[in-house]
Amino acid sequence: MKVFIDPPNSLILFDLVERSGHEPLSTMALIQEKIENTEIDMPPMNVSPDDVMKGLKYAGIEVPSGVRGRLALWGPMIEEAEAAIIMEDCPYGFGCVGCHRTTLMVRYLIKKKGIPVLNVNYPNDEEEGKELVIKMKEFLEGLK
Repeated sequence: MKVFIDPPNSLILFDLVERSGHEPLSTMALIQEKIENTEIDMPPMNVSPDDVMKGLKYAGIEVPSGVRGRLALWGPMIEEAEAAIIMEDCPYGFGCVGCHRTTLMVRYLIKKKGIPVLNVNYPNDEEEGKELVIKMKEFLEGLK
């Protein structure tokens, strides 16, 4: 199954989803495609007019461009997702958690889609880390 991970650039979530035999939907793969695209000469200035239009599908023109830019990438992934894992209470520097408006919109789109969702808290110690892995493993096994 295709599993959207939030934050979408979390290597921890990506790795755990991939090890379970599912396809993690993440920012890293999308950005790699954009950077390797020969039509774009100057990464990170790799936003096309089509990207701008995609972002407008999820948020109006009055919404800050950073929100629209993120949603241009993440919105289509959410549409493609068959399940999602959301990590709550992440430290500010973990993944892309600096834009609360984008986070709210992503959570809304996931809820609206009605797919299975696992909400987990960011682990603060080794014991919580083990519990996270167990919860994710049980959730991902249940998707098969």
